[in-house]
Amino acid sequence: MTQTAPSRTATVRRTTSETDVTVTLDLDSAAYEPPATGHGFLDHMLDALARHARIGLSVRAQGDLYIEAHHLIEDTGITLGQALSQALGDRRGIERYGSAFVPMDETLAHVVLDLSGRAHLAFEPERLDVWGDAGGMTHYHLREFLRGLCNHAGVTLHVRLLAGREAHHVIEAIVKAFARALRDAVRVTSGELASTKGVL
Repeated sequence: MTQTAPSRTATVRRTTSETDVTVTLDLDSAAYEPPATGHGFLDHMLDALARHARIGLSVRAQGDLYIEAHHLIEDTGITLGQALSQALGDRRGIERYGSAFVPMDETLAHVVLDLSGRAHLAFEPERLDVWGDAGGMTHYHLREFLRGLCNHAGVTLHVRLLAGREAHHVIEAIVKAFARALRDAVRVTSGELASTKGVL
């Protein structure tokens, strides 16, 4: 009897006094649903993430944007991380590692990640002079989005900015590089765990 591969999908809803975020993720489908968070540039970045990672992604969110974008962006990252962890399951057979360079005009971003089950974020752009914001989203917001994702998905993530200063290009190049690295890392390439420990 032929066994079917387990579904690598998840739906997670996270509700707090500040935000209400629902993420549906399918690692084996590129079925696309435009994100709706109430924050235009965050929607733009989630769109880029889904398209460049080639994953099925739906994000529905609302939050206290009348205060500031921080809560919504961070909580979206947390919820996406929870969904990613659930969709990966025991992580058996995945490539595990991913790396990508992405240029965007004067900007060049490099992202390397490990779906190790261990959370770590090394975010180099916070030490650099990045100019301005993109629709109210800064590189610090991006750092908190990625930190929430890493902490809840068990991802080791290194982000380097090799060139560029303008916030829109910096944020977008990093997100696209993350997406392309993630696309490689989640690929199922064997039936074994990519670990000498035998567990991730």
